[in-house]
Amino acid sequence: MCGILAVIGPRAQHYQKNLPGLLNHRGPDDNGIYADKYGVLYHDRLSIVDLKTGQQPIQGSKQAYLIHNGEIYNHQELRQTLLKGRSFRTQSDSEVILRLYETGTPEPLLELLDGIFAFVILDGDNCMAARDPFGVKPLYYGYAADKTLFFASEMKALAGLCKTFAEFPAGHYYTPQTGVVPYFQIQQLGNYFESPPNIEQELCNRLTAAVKKRLMADVPIGCLLSGGLDSSIIAAIMRRLRPKDELHTFSVGISYDAPDIKAAREVATFIGSQHHEVIFDINQAWKDLEQIVWHLESYDITNVRSGIPLYYLCRAIAQNGIKVVLSGEGADEIFGGYRFFHLAPSDQAFHQELVHKLQGLATIDCLRVDRMSMAHGLEVRIPFLDRAFVKWAMALPPSVKRPQNNPLEIEKYLLRRAFDDPQSPYLPQSILWRNKEQFSDGVGYNWREQFLALCSAEVPDLVMQGADKNFEVNVPKTKEGMYIRQMFDRLFSSPSAAKCSTLWQLPWINTFDPSGRESVTLGEL
Repeated sequence: MCGILAVIGPRAQHYQKNLPGLLNHRGPDDNGIYADKYGVLYHDRLSIVDLKTGQQPIQGSKQAYLIHNGEIYNHQELRQTLLKGRSFRTQSDSEVILRLYETGTPEPLLELLDGIFAFVILDGDNCMAARDPFGVKPLYYGYAADKTLFFASEMKALAGLCKTFAEFPAGHYYTPQTGVVPYFQIQQLGNYFESPPNIEQELCNRLTAAVKKRLMADVPIGCLLSGGLDSSIIAAIMRRLRPKDELHTFSVGISYDAPDIKAAREVATFIGSQHHEVIFDINQAWKDLEQIVWHLESYDITNVRSGIPLYYLCRAIAQNGIKVVLSGEGADEIFGGYRFFHLAPSDQAFHQELVHKLQGLATIDCLRVDRMSMAHGLEVRIPFLDRAFVKWAMALPPSVKRPQNNPLEIEKYLLRRAFDDPQSPYLPQSILWRNKEQFSDGVGYNWREQFLALCSAEVPDLVMQGADKNFEVNVPKTKEGMYIRQMFDRLFSSPSAAKCSTLWQLPWINTFDPSGRESVTLGEL
């Protein structure tokens, strides 16, 4: 994983002196730059694959150069098939993107890539940029006053250089000839529904394959382990795939008695991982809040609440010398894991909300995980968001995933059953059938009240009364939201920055506070 920054246009070199250092936290191992009369490419590298020769920008056969943030899991297969006989400068997974670009047009190239990516190719007076289907890796684009075009991994790199900027949409690519156009559209998932005869076994096999390909690395790999269903399944699969390797798992909480800490400890004991528990302090978090929001680049309440413990967890992982971890994001959006899905009025409404939540991942869960991990030079891989797995799972009949339609009326029943093997258990029953805890709740309940009180003390009632007049987009509805928004606006004063942040919403519920507490209440239905 890395930080990329591209400047395209005849005045690109005018900005060159301002580029180094803007994204160093994303790539502490190395950096590189390429510049010509058509543009400038800058790359900060976190070395994961091909530690010796994988420096970027990577040069193509002729004048094309590439910068890439992400991982291409099928790069060896591509080298041995479609790209067989071609010369390569590196052993890096990134180089296959450039070689495919040299063989054809954009959309076939993007269909061939199995992985996560945000990349820019500069090819003389032509260029191409693209982002992976679900937005696991970030990308922003903008224009300076002189019409120079910029691309960057984080908007903070554009805020001082661009007059306007925006999030580059997931599943899209750009060329000067086409503009920004889609090659993958989440809303088209599930237009047909089918139910395989051995659905639970196939689910298990497909998710296992998604985990296996994400173990590609030349450095040690660990696992985020909250003790919830999703991360626990990922950790259990990792243990089965590499039974002899030392597996490091990591959990976080406000105390050693926090719900997630205790559940993760049980999982770690069961699967035999080398487990690490990270305790964070709310008072320290309050002092670090501005730094956390600066890295997070979001004022969404759920992002900040979950981002705080994740920030300290990722810092501790990096300090332990681990560069790559797997995580369980995406399962709730694919299988209907949130408690509010009980309120879906129909199977079709249930499916449409899954699609809506998948579309929002790029600016909520994926954004949070990327920023909090890359703040410390840590890469997070997300097996549930494997493109082939998502396409298969979203084509299943909504009825097999909707909570009301299973014997226990529990969320993610199908996923739980797929890993409920009495002959060779993946997990303890207490974990496999554990109720949903939103991450910011599972780390401990008391800290949330303390955080809200600290925010409220800083925001006078009068400020809330004038909120509608002071904000163009996403008007804060609570004092917590107001305090975070004011901090965000101080850090990122451009109007474009506020428009880049989106808010996580609860469907079918009228509330200003979209938290896991609402989900707990729904459990009484």
